[in-house]
Amino acid sequence: MAKRTRSEIGSDGERLAAEYLISQGYVIRERNWRYTHVGEIDIVAEDGAAIVFVEVRTRQLEVGLAEQSVNPAKQRRLVRLAYAWLDEHGHNPDTLDWRIDVLAVQLDGPQPRFSLYQNAVGEL
Repeated sequence: MAKRTRSEIGSDGERLAAEYLISQGYVIRERNWRYTHVGEIDIVAEDGAAIVFVEVRTRQLEVGLAEQSVNPAKQRRLVRLAYAWLDEHGHNPDTLDWRIDVLAVQLDGPQPRFSLYQNAVGEL
């Protein structure tokens, strides 16, 4: 079997993450929302009344945990992206319930393992 690319692993992880979030009661609003020159939000979802921006981190046979790869620079970018999405969609971040979650997907076993960290990234 050919070695899978990082892009393929990431795409699979995001698909599995969306399925997992739905099973946990989240409603997916958007996937792969891009903001020019800043980056991408993997998943925008609703969890009850809250808007949730989900950063999906996928690992397959790599050392270290997926969630450990969300460094301070990535956290700042996620906050900036969240504000941009809220602005583009006409939401006031000061009056809306919103958060940034990190969902780690480990693909190194027979079944994927999920670790969901709610409100993992705050305003920096």
